[in-house]
Amino acid sequence: MKPSPLREIVDRLAAEYGRPKSPPGDPWELILRENVAYLADDARREEAFQALRTEVGTRPKEILAAPRATLVRIGRFGILPEQSADKLRECARIAEEEFGGNLKSILKLPPAQAKKALKKFPGIGVPGAERILLFTGVDPVLALDSNGLRVLVRVGYGTQHAGYAATYRSVREKVGESLPREGRWRVAAHQLLRRHGQETCRRSDPLCGECPLARGCAYSRTLGMTIPGLK
Repeated sequence: MKPSPLREIVDRLAAEYGRPKSPPGDPWELILRENVAYLADDARREEAFQALRTEVGTRPKEILAAPRATLVRIGRFGILPEQSADKLRECARIAEEEFGGNLKSILKLPPAQAKKALKKFPGIGVPGAERILLFTGVDPVLALDSNGLRVLVRVGYGTQHAGYAATYRSVREKVGESLPREGRWRVAAHQLLRRHGQETCRRSDPLCGECPLARGCAYSRTLGMTIPGLK
């Protein structure tokens, strides 16, 4: 079964959820948001980040000088707060010692080198580094988190493998040249695919009967879902 064109998929999701807001475009802020509260949902993560901004500050030197107990308390917006506190301090140490407290220099590097530099930080693997480069306008790749990746695999873009990295590569290869080049479009695609994976195309108990992509979804057909108008 041939998957629907990617632009059509994103258009359907935009009609369902509305156009997403523009994400932060500062690489340091994006790294902090990734590490401030482990496994927190978006609302809790935003609360944690605002608490960090208000109670500690977001500059690397401010985080390094903050009492660990304060960082742990902020980390309680997610799980494993002690680990979150340690990651914030490690991020701040790397930023200060290796980049002089300013990550804007990373954005001037060629994409491959920028990605390598970003991967030095806790919580930032290949998908995270690509997301930062996408959001900052450096490299318009279609960065995918686990939710967006799951959506594209289910509608026919790529193959599910035992390892996340192999699945990620499979989807990227399948998307190939069909991916529109516009950076703003790719940012919106990332956000919409992520939201759809969180709310509808969930890992367990997906809501296929409510899904705007169900008509062209190979996964919903394998489940034998009864979807109005789907034959």
